[in-house]
Amino acid sequence: MLTNAKAFSSFSTNDVLKAKDFYKNLLALNVAENAMGILELELEGGMEVIIYPKPDHVPATYTVLNFSVENIDTAVDDLIGKGVTFEQYNSETLKTDAKGICRGKPVIAWFKDPAGNILSVIER
Repeated sequence: MLTNAKAFSSFSTNDVLKAKDFYKNLLALNVAENAMGILELELEGGMEVIIYPKPDHVPATYTVLNFSVENIDTAVDDLIGKGVTFEQYNSETLKTDAKGICRGKPVIAWFKDPAGNILSVIER
C-alpha cells in the first residue's frame, strides 16, 4: 500500500524563528518556511524533514536527526567554532571524550537544537 509513497520525518519546536535561524544560518541547511509556519528542511540526497510549531513542545529524549559526515573531528570542530555545545556522557555503556565524541561503533557526537531536540553527527 505504501510502497511508492514518499516518506519524510518530522519533529516539533517551541520557537520556529529560533529553529529557522539555527538550521539555516548555523547548520547551513536549505530551509523554507511554508504558509502554515512549518519549516521544511531539504537535505542532501533528497531527504526532507519538517519542523512544526507546538506550543507545549517537549524535546524528544532520543536523536531526531543524524548527519552523516566524512570526518567527525572536522565536523565537531566546525560546529564548536560556531558556538554549538556537544553533549557529554560518562556511563558504563556510553562515554564521550572532551569534545563530546563517542569513539565506539559508530563514531558519533550529539548536540541539541534551540528547542532541545537531540541531533548528531556520525562518521561514515
